[in-house]
Amino acid sequence: MDWKMPAEFAPQERVWMAFPRDGYTLGDDPVSAEEGRRAWASVANAAAGFEPVTVVVDPSSRGHATRLLDGSIDILEAPLDDFWMRDIGPSFVVDEATGRLGAVDWIFNGWGANAWATWENDREIGSFVAEAAAAEIVSSMLVNEGGGIHVDGDGTVIVTETVQLDPFRNPYATKAMVERELARTIGATRVIWLSRGLTRDYTSGGTRGHVDMVAAFAAPGRLLVHTQNDPEHPDHAVTKQLRRELEAATDAAGRSFEFIELPAPATLRDDEGFVDWNYANHLVVNGGVIACGYGESEADGRAARILAEAYGREVVTIDARPILARGGGIHCITQQQPATTPR
Repeated sequence: MDWKMPAEFAPQERVWMAFPRDGYTLGDDPVSAEEGRRAWASVANAAAGFEPVTVVVDPSSRGHATRLLDGSIDILEAPLDDFWMRDIGPSFVVDEATGRLGAVDWIFNGWGANAWATWENDREIGSFVAEAAAAEIVSSMLVNEGGGIHVDGDGTVIVTETVQLDPFRNPYATKAMVERELARTIGATRVIWLSRGLTRDYTSGGTRGHVDMVAAFAAPGRLLVHTQNDPEHPDHAVTKQLRRELEAATDAAGRSFEFIELPAPATLRDDEGFVDWNYANHLVVNGGVIACGYGESEADGRAARILAEAYGREVVTIDARPILARGGGIHCITQQQPATTPR
């Protein structure tokens, strides 16, 4: 098979998610836990307005899922540790010659064996989802997560040195080895290496540099980029650095990038320190975009307008603060399954 990962703006068959279960990420406080469940459910219900949605639910959470999810959403039960489907699930690929659907089953080890993480169940979700989707499993020995890659559908992928070359993920990997594996599994012919991710991502609950918090392809050659304009925030320097790195890069077709800036909201801090609030971490669906909102009408509205123009789609904004507080965004909790054309 000649596998290629379609862009996220390509036609989709459905969206996959996982539903929150009790534990470290959700939180012990009943009010906070319910806030988390409702945030995840709001994203699923919004996506279901555009295309089919399937949610993997730990048996212990079935009652909450049934209570909060729209009746049109399919529920599949499987044991879970956590519930970040972008990272624990597969990355779907397509063989364009045959129309066959594949699913890359990366090795998952709790975002580089974080001390607080468990992954005995989550490491099985890639193959579970692949089988449920009737996709051919594309096995990989690379420790990787879906949030650590972004593709344009034309052979370009953006990654970060602190994820794929993380010694707690792939201690013996080199750039050349990673590039060969990305070529084999997702059809990448041009790998763009960014030096890092956002500041918050290097705290104890972070992923150490997921690219889906900083950039997203709106089309081949067009990049939506997170921009922190306040010099009081450490990501002011970080986003400038990443912009310079992207400006120096070209894609698989040899093009330089056109940039569409997504300015950060005004809030700089929460109770844990500098926030990683951004609008790059959104979900593209058929005819729509599910965007992160932060309770800031001016910034949220501006981002929605930018995304609507970039994709030519309706934008639905969901309050993502309960998701960001738990370590990610809307893109992190979802995974798109591309549409395929039978041959």
